[in-house]
Amino acid sequence: MAQTERANFGSKIGIILATAGSAVGLGNVWRFPYMAGENGGAAFIFIYIGCVLLFGLPCMISEFIIGRHSQANTARAYRNIANGTPWAIIGYISVLTGFLITGYYAVVSGWCLQYIYASIFGQLNGDPDFIKNYFVSFETDAVKPIMWTVVILLATYLIIARGVRGGIEKASKMMMPTLFILLLVIVIASCMLPNADKGVSFLFNPDFSKLNGDVFLGALGQAFYSMSIGMGCLCTYASYFNRQTNLPRSAVQIGLIDTMIAILAGLMIFPAAFSVGISPDSGPSLIFITLPNVFNQAFSAMPIVGYVIAILFYGLLSLAALTSLISLHEVNTAFLHEELNISRSTAAIIVTASCCIVGAFCSLSLGAVDGLQLFGMPLFDLFDFVTGQIFLPVAGFLTCLFIGYYVPHKLVRDEYSNDGTLRSSAFKWYLLSIKYICPICILLIFLHQFGII
Repeated sequence: MAQTERANFGSKIGIILATAGSAVGLGNVWRFPYMAGENGGAAFIFIYIGCVLLFGLPCMISEFIIGRHSQANTARAYRNIANGTPWAIIGYISVLTGFLITGYYAVVSGWCLQYIYASIFGQLNGDPDFIKNYFVSFETDAVKPIMWTVVILLATYLIIARGVRGGIEKASKMMMPTLFILLLVIVIASCMLPNADKGVSFLFNPDFSKLNGDVFLGALGQAFYSMSIGMGCLCTYASYFNRQTNLPRSAVQIGLIDTMIAILAGLMIFPAAFSVGISPDSGPSLIFITLPNVFNQAFSAMPIVGYVIAILFYGLLSLAALTSLISLHEVNTAFLHEELNISRSTAAIIVTASCCIVGAFCSLSLGAVDGLQLFGMPLFDLFDFVTGQIFLPVAGFLTCLFIGYYVPHKLVRDEYSNDGTLRSSAFKWYLLSIKYICPICILLIFLHQFGII
């Protein structure tokens, strides 16, 4: 088929909401609040914001520069600038990472849909043991999780297949404001509960005695993963930016939205949990075991309110999951569309079908079928480990070196300043960060998570 003019986002707000949707996901809802609460509250938040400014934003801008300059999918974008050198492998690592994450992330996203269904039909009303057994029974079921995985991937496909403006941008303009409104409603309801101030205090009171090297590295890691660095999403979306898009300003706006939603998530979870004396857990247990108990107990005097809040909460989670899935899916759809020279719809079908298969195996590995393991880990956990602890930091680290030491500084400056039409007084600080601060920080995270330091 003949090449057509490359699509792009139609408005500034579309760029911000779509790219912010890529960054805002399930990790904002449970991982950030838990880490903040357990690692010094406001002290951790201050460190996290510093990490976003000094580390996250320069990495985000770097992926923006590569994507917009090449106007191509992530693999081709790196390949175009690498000019036949081995640096091109960074793009392929990012595309592979995006594909693997899509497969297992869709499984967890499907769980959120099941819990919307369960909340609507009152299936989560019971004691803590019942709620725990409900989740374990569902997680290890051979059919239901896969069904919901397919449903949310099909929803993603319907958006992706409609293109950049008619699909991704249009959906982001609807979903991101809806997500924010749902979040505010639940925050207000949570903060009005008795003893909710204990939860607010838990999140926002700075406890500098808890600060140590692990906390700093934890904040660095959270900034890295929360902002979708290293998985191809930012580079792919930036390829749809026009030449007038202010890359540094866009990165700052997206970072602010991402951080604000993470903090609001803490205000949603902790006041409700502390109002009934439940200490929040981390990970899936918080979302699918602890919080249903919180809703049941916190709103026991007003069961209809608890019923509505539970539905809104899992609707919020599903929207957050879907916005991230869209960007992950798009990484691979754009790759197949451009590299194989096939239609966008066909590429999206291939990605959807492939991710359904990967998601099915990941889901079955959690207990429904014995033997779906590699290196002693279920496939679900293996994909999570390989992408989160190896591929993402490696891609981020290599991108920093690529921009800092290989890509001509004139190219980087021209993209950063829109060919000199924007003030670039902060460019030297950006370059300093991307050449020295960011790669060192990423290397520290990488070594720390394997217990080397």
